Parts: sequence; C-alpha cells; structure tokens
Amino acid sequence: MRRKGQHFLVDGAIIDCIVDGAKLSRKDVVLEIGPGTGNLTEALAARAGRVYAVEVDPELAGELEGRFSNVEVICKDVLRLDLPDYNKVVSNLPYQISSKITLRLLQRPFDLAVLMYQREFVKRLTALPGSRAYGRLSINAAYYSSVELLCSVPRTAFKPVPNVDSAVVRLRPNLDRPPVDQGAFEELTRTLFTMRRKKSGKALAALAPGAVELADPAVMEKRPEELTLDEVVGLANALSGALSRTHS
Repeated sequence: MRRKGQHFLVDGAIIDCIVDGAKLSRKDVVLEIGPGTGNLTEALAARAGRVYAVEVDPELAGELEGRFSNVEVICKDVLRLDLPDYNKVVSNLPYQISSKITLRLLQRPFDLAVLMYQREFVKRLTALPGSRAYGRLSINAAYYSSVELLCSVPRTAFKPVPNVDSAVVRLRPNLDRPPVDQGAFEELTRTLFTMRRKKSGKALAALAPGAVELADPAVMEKRPEELTLDEVVGLANALSGALSRTHS
C-alpha cells in the first residue's frame, strides 16, 4: 500500500529504537505525525498514556480509527492544524514537510522528541558553522534543542523501499538558550540564508537599516554560513532594538 508518496515503516527493530528512545510512560501525551498504517502507533499506544495521531490521508485515518483506546486520530494536514497539547513528539515524519514541521515543533514547548528523517536532512539539522549544509534549520535546531543520533535506518525498513537513507534522532529542549526576540530571530534567520553569499550586514540592513548601528561590525562582515549561534542571536537582538526604535 502506498499513498501520497508514503513509505511505511515495517522494521520492528527500528520501531523499538524509536519507542525506547522516547522513554515513554503512562504519564506521557504523544504527538505522532504521519502514522500511516499504524505500526509505530501500536507501539506508542502500548507505552504512552495518550497518543494524538495526525494523518492527512482519510482512508489511512479511517483504518486507524478505533484500533487503540488511547489513540485519538486527527485527519488533517498537520501544517494547518492547531496542535493539541502534548509533551513528547514521536514520529516517522513525512519527508516532504520535514523542514516546515520541524521549525514549527521546535518553537513549541516539549519534553523530548524522537523523529525519523531522511539522512541528508539530519546532516542539515546537525550542521556546524562553515559547512555547506549549515543554514536556517541548523541554527534553529541549535537554538531550541540538542540533537542526538539514535540509529541509522536501512531502506529495507520500509515498504515500498525508498530511494533514500534515513536516520532517527532525539531532540531535547535547550533550556539554557540566550534571550532573543523570537520574531526578530525568525525573520533574520529566514533572510540570512536567502542571501548566504553576501555579508551578514547586507541582510540586516535589508530588514532594518538602523540595526547596523547596533550590531557588531566584525560579525556583519561574515557570511551567514560562518556565523555562530551566539553571533546570530546578537544580530537578532540588534534587529529587535532597531525595530523597537522605529515603532516607538
């Protein structure tokens, strides 16, 4: 069975890796995105107190409905959904929305997340400054969380077999992140990497010319791919300060 480009996880060892990594108890409320045929859902339901399974495909959602007493199936597009309250996210994410949903999840409160991604996506998620894969996703992941690789996933773990390799990671919230205006941080990181070959000061000036006066000149000379997290936070705070002046 394959719908909407889905590849269904069928390898029991990988399911165990995911569920064990989530450290579930009956106190946990879990969000699962893209449950598909419910192989992972079944393992989550056996350990968690409650599971919200968000499935966009009506037929797949219908097949899951009523199978598990502690699972609520939500048949909606997760990107358009007002997400329910949960403390953990455990999912084999639909790869085509990995970036959008990850950025959204990172900005919400959570205790722990165990997520499967395409391996190339994991490289972007964990990339360091100066590397080709470093970008908006890397900065957001570093700001909001710590990322740990749990296991590599062979293509044969899915049916039908995909053309890409996968990996499972565990994310824990970064409780020591430096203070920053969230709106300025989001706007800056989005803009920086649409201008990644230019100096960072160009992106800052494009958003608010007055921010250039408040930012570190040495940092503004760097290209976005060279910036550390602390330097991005500094630029975001300069942007926030400039916008506050404009609106005061």
